[in-house]
Amino acid sequence: MVGRGPVNQEIYDSLALLQHRGQDSTGIATAEANGVFHISKAKGQVREAFRTRDMRSLIGEIGLGHVRYATQGTASNEEEAQPFYVNAPYGIVLVHNGNLTNTRELTQELFHKDRRHLNTSSDTELLVNVLANELQASISGVELAPDEIFQAVQRVHERVEGSYAAIALIAGYGLLAFRDPFGIRPLILGTRKAADGSYEWVVASESLVLENGEFEVVRDVMPGEAVFIDLDGHLHTKQCAADPKLIPCSFEYVYLARPDSVMNGISVYEARLRMGERLADTIAKYTPQGAIDVVMPIPDSSRPAAMQVARKLGIEYREGFYKNRYVGRTFIMPGQAVRKKSVRQKLNAMSSEFKGKNVLLIDDSIVRGTTSKQIIQMARDAGAKSVTFASAAPPVRYPHVYGINMPSRHELVAHGRTIPEIAEELGADYMVYQEVDDLKAAILEGSDVDDLDMSCFDGRYVTGTVTDEYLAWVEGSQES
Repeated sequence: MVGRGPVNQEIYDSLALLQHRGQDSTGIATAEANGVFHISKAKGQVREAFRTRDMRSLIGEIGLGHVRYATQGTASNEEEAQPFYVNAPYGIVLVHNGNLTNTRELTQELFHKDRRHLNTSSDTELLVNVLANELQASISGVELAPDEIFQAVQRVHERVEGSYAAIALIAGYGLLAFRDPFGIRPLILGTRKAADGSYEWVVASESLVLENGEFEVVRDVMPGEAVFIDLDGHLHTKQCAADPKLIPCSFEYVYLARPDSVMNGISVYEARLRMGERLADTIAKYTPQGAIDVVMPIPDSSRPAAMQVARKLGIEYREGFYKNRYVGRTFIMPGQAVRKKSVRQKLNAMSSEFKGKNVLLIDDSIVRGTTSKQIIQMARDAGAKSVTFASAAPPVRYPHVYGINMPSRHELVAHGRTIPEIAEELGADYMVYQEVDDLKAAILEGSDVDDLDMSCFDGRYVTGTVTDEYLAWVEGSQES
């Protein structure tokens, strides 16, 4: 964020709005006009991580923040909380959403060729060092010019593989944001007029941050594009990739993003309604007539899809699960044992809604199946006569390597199983999944986007650089 007054509180508020994107750790960095950085980062959620004294120390009219959900490195390691800082050239602080897929090669190059030291296994530390190195190589005069920054980003695109939406502060110069050449992870630019008539700017993962801060949406940052906002609030932009293509991650629309956000011009809420529309047809095709009395969502992200399923099938929609709002998202929690225990802390089944009924439960997706299995059991314990389980997303059969925590096939309940076998494993009477083509059509309908990363559903890795050897290495070296 580039403001005309202190930005610490607004960054804090924005991170609280984005808390659903990660709960492992959080961090804020601000910069004063003279280039002095102030950084505060801690484990846990935004409201517990920052105290008044931390906020007071975050001085400056330009800053950035991050909520982390670990996909690379170690979730429990506080050293790996973002932002990351390097002191040359000038001083750079960077945050990043996504996942780099050539970390092994970059680690070698940085040490042997660039003579840079890495202190963690975080790919964000790699990214900030690659950027710093390329920036150093681009500088020709005393002052840093936007063109030199863009040249550095171009070199970053050439060296780095995978997904990355990144925001960086360059001490004494301004704020830089850039997006990988496939635009896999989201990034949106907004502006508003300050009291003195000058412009303030924000770059964020989701549009709801802009709305909340009364910023006007300028547009999405384009795949491969770099956006630089100097300390006077002037905007400079440049396409820095040779062959950019917009292929956003489908899982943002299925699960990760908040429904009130618009990404790449597509309303997340409307996409989820359309997923329900299409899922209803598949449910009608594969479940016997009269096998369903009520439709229930597993709160919260499957609600729009469940409402549409009920409407289209002409079956009553009911809420049978009550959710405890004060427990984090189980998908994002590291470690299977923690994930298992937390489902019952998070959901409670109201037996009055289940007793003697044939229930259709709708979830947004099924990844490991741990949660689904317990939810189906809870429905039976609450008195359901039969349980049909439907997923608004297709079976997750492949690892996700672009920034969603699904590193290994053996953890995925759908890997190597047919749909009836999955139903048996989870304890459901019937099991229905969204078709791959239906999910794609539901998200893209009416938009200018013509392709999606659906690698966890179809095994097609859009960057074209993900090999079987890499997937085997990820499985061997990373636990979820």
